[in-house]
Order: sequence, then C-alpha cells, then structure tokens
Amino acid sequence: MPTIVHFDIATDDAQRAKKFYEELFGWRMEGPPGMTDYFLIETEDLDGKRGVGGGLGLRGDPSQRITAYIGVDDVDEYGKRVAELGGKVEQPKLVVPGWGYLSICTDTEGNTFGLWQDDKNAGQVKL
Repeated sequence: MPTIVHFDIATDDAQRAKKFYEELFGWRMEGPPGMTDYFLIETEDLDGKRGVGGGLGLRGDPSQRITAYIGVDDVDEYGKRVAELGGKVEQPKLVVPGWGYLSICTDTEGNTFGLWQDDKNAGQVKL
C-alpha cells in the first residue's frame, strides 16, 4: 500500500530553517555533495527508530510549502489516476538521477502532494 516516504520543506533561507528544525526536533541534516542550499533530513520516532526522511531546500515557487511524497510503483500510472479522480498533475514525471522519479500533484481540495518512485537506475544512459 502506498505510504508517505519523503517530505520536503520549502524555505527562503535554507541555513536558517536548518538551524530551526535541528534545534526544535533534533533532526540530523546533511547536504548532498555539491549542494549548498539543500539538506537531507533524518528523523526518528519517539522510540528512537528511524522515521520518514525528508529534504529542506530553497522555495521554488512563492506558494510552495511542506510537501509529502507518497511512494508508488509507477509515477506515470498514478498520475493518470490522479487526473481520472479529479486531481491535477502540476509537475509531470521528473528524473532524480540515481534516486528515482517524482511528480507533483494537487488533490480535489487543492492540497499539494508528491508521487515518488524509487529507481536507482533513473537517469542513467543505457548503451
């Protein structure tokens, strides 16, 4: 069953927001190589078990807020289902090289959510 697998926090100042969430919740954050304004977030539940991971980075659109990503086996197929059920695909399938694929959607109530498909081979050129 699809479940929340990732969340992104949109910021105006990534360093300021990083400090806020680290101090508030004790989340650990580390930037991927070569990225200075994006951080991967590690969380734990109240029992100390690994929780849902996330990311924190600069806001791409003034209306962008926290977005939950739902893990699915096929972003394209779920995008079709979103539209069939009255939602809208706002950002068509996008490759995240070496990680997978994502798409941004809105539901029938105007809420934004993401679809995420794991694929470590995403974006690799096949010879």
